[in-house]
Amino acid sequence: MISVPLSAPLSAPSGDDVAYRGPADAGEGLATARLVLRRFERNDLALLDRLNSDAEVMRYLGGAVSLDATRAMLENRILRYYDEHPGLGVWATLLRDSGDCIGFHLLNHVQGETIIQVGYRLFPAYWGQGYATEMSFALLHYGFVQKQLAQLTANAHLDNLASQRVLLKCGLARNGVRTFAHPAYAAYANVAYFERTAADWLADYSNIQQTISAEHGVGIR
Repeated sequence: MISVPLSAPLSAPSGDDVAYRGPADAGEGLATARLVLRRFERNDLALLDRLNSDAEVMRYLGGAVSLDATRAMLENRILRYYDEHPGLGVWATLLRDSGDCIGFHLLNHVQGETIIQVGYRLFPAYWGQGYATEMSFALLHYGFVQKQLAQLTANAHLDNLASQRVLLKCGLARNGVRTFAHPAYAAYANVAYFERTAADWLADYSNIQQTISAEHGVGIR
């Protein structure tokens, strides 16, 4: 994996309440016990291409994509989006202890929709270690508390039961099946759809936090 040095020490949010103590923009160092986010840059194209061309990673995402498609994603869906929607986006996810990039997490609009989703894409070497859950939980907290979003959503391929379990552990609730009209989602007609309002999620915050911490053996704050 590509190692990216951290420019300064980063501290995770602390305390048992739901007050937000992280950066104003998640890409400026939103941190958990083991992970930290940073913005993508143009020189990350090779890294992103390696992720998007991995057959295992893309199994439930329509299959591996070309370098040109990844370049368009980086320019339009990631870099341009940072400017158009401050505080939202797709961010590289790094291990805090080494700086290794393990993939990405996101908090952005479903393409062609007004709803905002949480999501992730990780290299297979980092599956099954609680990383997807750990940072997705932090992004839900960031979205509801820092960004004051009234509702957040997520979706997963109907056959991707592992990702569906992650979304449930993070405190989202399954709400049937949805179809999105944008061509980006043409590879799969229906997805398992999840959502939660800020009021409901924050009321359940302590229970979600304790469940994740107990299952993965790391402090989730």
